[in-house]
Order: sequence, then C-alpha cells, then structure tokens
Amino acid sequence: MTGWLPVPNGAVATVGTFDGVHRGHRAVLGELVARARAAGRASVLVTFEPHPLAVVAPDRAPGRLTVAEERSAALAETALDYLVVLPFDRSLAALSAEEFVERILVERCRVRELVVGHDHHFGRGRAGNLATLRSLGDRHGFSVDLVEPVAGPDGVISSSAIRAAVRLGNLAEAARLLGRPYRVSGTVVAGDRRGRAIGVPTANIVPPDQKLLPPDGVYAAKIEWGGGVALGMLNQGTRPTIGDGRRLLEAHLFDFAGDLYGRVLRIEWVRRLRDIRRFDSLAQLQDQLAVDARAARAAFG
Repeated sequence: MTGWLPVPNGAVATVGTFDGVHRGHRAVLGELVARARAAGRASVLVTFEPHPLAVVAPDRAPGRLTVAEERSAALAETALDYLVVLPFDRSLAALSAEEFVERILVERCRVRELVVGHDHHFGRGRAGNLATLRSLGDRHGFSVDLVEPVAGPDGVISSSAIRAAVRLGNLAEAARLLGRPYRVSGTVVAGDRRGRAIGVPTANIVPPDQKLLPPDGVYAAKIEWGGGVALGMLNQGTRPTIGDGRRLLEAHLFDFAGDLYGRVLRIEWVRRLRDIRRFDSLAQLQDQLAVDARAARAAFG
C-alpha cells in the first residue's frame, strides 16, 4: 500500500486477518459499514497476506479457512468500500503498535473511527490492545469502538473454533459458525484419465498449500464453476489402488458431460461417505465407486 486512500472525509476502519470471514467477522464489518455511512465516510478493512504467523512463527501458522482469493471473494459480498491488503513481512512485523497506527491507519487510511473485535491485538509481539488503541486515538484524533463477540450455544464464534470443527470433519458445525458452507476452490488440472477408463471421469484440482481440509475420504459434494453447478462425489486424498501418493481432490460430477480443464471449481463437502482405502483391482474399485455414487445421491435427498 502506497500513498493515501482517496477518502477526503476520512475513514472508519478495522484491522485483522479475518480468516474465514465468519459470522463474528461479519458483525464487525456490519458495524463498520453502518458507522461509516452514518458519518459520510468510507469503510476500510486493513488485512494481511500471508497470515502473520506464517512469517513470525511458521511452526504455529494455522491452516487457512480462506486463502487469499477466497477471502477477497467473501469480502466482496459485503458492503465494504475498501480492502487494503498489506504484504506481511519482517519489516511490517517489526512495527510497534504506535508505529503501525501512525504509519498505516492515520497517515495512509486517514482513520477517524476504528472498529475492533473483543480480542484485538496488534503491533510487534501483539503488544497493542484496546487500551493502547484508545490512548493512541486520543492522541491522533480518532475514536475506538468495540464490537462484542457473536456467541453460539458452545461459546464465542472464532476462526479457531471453526478450524477445530473442520479438522474433526464436523462440517455442519463449521458451516453454522461460518454462516455458509465450508468450501475449497482450485483450477482443474489434467489427470491420467484412469477415472474415465472405468466410467467415472473426474475433474481434478490440487488443493492450495495453506488450505485447511477436513479428514481425507470420499464425500458427497456440490461443485460449482462460472455458470454451472452439479452434484457429485469427491475423492480427497491419495489413490492407493494405483499407487499414487499425491494428495488430490477428484470430483466426479453426476449427470454432466463437458470439459472443465482450466476452469476454477468451488467444491463444497456435503457428507463424508467412507475412508480412503486400497482395492485389489480396478474392478473392485469400480464396484465400490458405484456404491459410493448411490450413497452420495442419497445424501442429497
């Protein structure tokens, strides 16, 4: 980010990673937009790429609920005026809380109001907190507003809680906390056409490196692409029957005939059907896939 944002009346801003753009995040953004409109100012979200922990503590970096493109797409569905994505590197990580506020929020975003969630920390070593912000706001002429957390039956909605649900394969819970189904996006790549040879053609994507996936297995899945949608089944994981150790997502689309190479697919896990396992022959695998297809169709009701 260079220079000033074109916000002559100043901005109402928030800051954070916003991984998942879940219901709690949307509460913050809703308050942000409402305050900006009431004041005749622009609404601005300042976020980072990659996730800060991927730079300062790679061994503790979480799997992403939304990689960069997915997060931007989810944010595009909101009424936010500006999305500012700061490249997170060692120099940005070294800024103190005061330096971050002065250089980014005050000088570049012209912040007049700052809206933050209940657990907001920022600056070098995450030393900045709500009290820090309010002190800096008094000095630089902006107010700080706290949005209370959105709670569900089992506690506060958070990215950490959603990651835990995804890791356990509890996709219904992940969807409830997100406010939408959990999905992955990727570009269809050429495969070895083994699926086509046994009557089960697949569209294959390589999952993004940072993307958090549920447990490997065979799933009923919903597949979308520009202008199209289909139901189908998904093999997530390796292919032990043919000795392929690569982790792929192979989607077989029901009642579909067409070429999807090079298209971006968005895949939604609907229901897990079984574990990945090795079969003694392609014929046995073919028989099992027929069983899987019936189970997947049944999952869609």
